[in-house]
Amino acid sequence: MEYTTEGIHITADLWGIESSIIKNNLLLIDLAKIAAKISGATIVSVQFKEFQPMGMTVVILLSESHLSIHSYPEKSFIAVDCYTCGGKVDPEAAINNLISRLNPIKVYVRKLKRGTGSICDMPIKSNNFNGSTLKRHTYD
Repeated sequence: MEYTTEGIHITADLWGIESSIIKNNLLLIDLAKIAAKISGATIVSVQFKEFQPMGMTVVILLSESHLSIHSYPEKSFIAVDCYTCGGKVDPEAAINNLISRLNPIKVYVRKLKRGTGSICDMPIKSNNFNGSTLKRHTYD
């Protein structure tokens, strides 16, 4: 099998997450696993750390790299990122899935191409999220 250093790294800052979602650590773990699967990635392990009095970090170790969620309930803020190597996995699908399920009011997304020399910004191919105010949806 041939490996490449080329990869896509997508980061997203999600603001205005509802309290019932951001404080539900089990839900955040499940959403991270679902997003990883939707991207086509292979999950190797799931690690998480709950902080007191609130907040958590979830890291999904992927064969292709990682997906992480960092929650800050006191600020209604979640930071997510997904970095994948090779061309068989779609990290943008993972991030878009998390955005749609977490229902933020405001989103900032950055997509980077890495592993080819200098780090390059790339256009987001779906959903114009950056700095936009989103209509909140009811979580199912």
